[in-house]
Amino acid sequence: MAPKYEIGQKVVITPAKDQHSSLRDSDLKPFAGRVGEIANYYWLSRSQGGVFYIYTVQLETDYKEVVLHEDELEAFVV
Repeated sequence: MAPKYEIGQKVVITPAKDQHSSLRDSDLKPFAGRVGEIANYYWLSRSQGGVFYIYTVQLETDYKEVVLHEDELEAFVV
């Protein structure tokens, strides 16, 4: 399975609707709706098979980097 987003692509942060909070997870609410650019991505394989991707996103306004799962992003459309 290929990554959904490419390095340099603009995306919008959209926290997953069925996301369950735990003490280990950070809250994405402060970043929801913000636009950023894919700086890099990594793939992880599961022991049961299958691959999923995580992305490093550099935010436009303050140049912070956030690491997000693929289901927490949407392509930015002008």
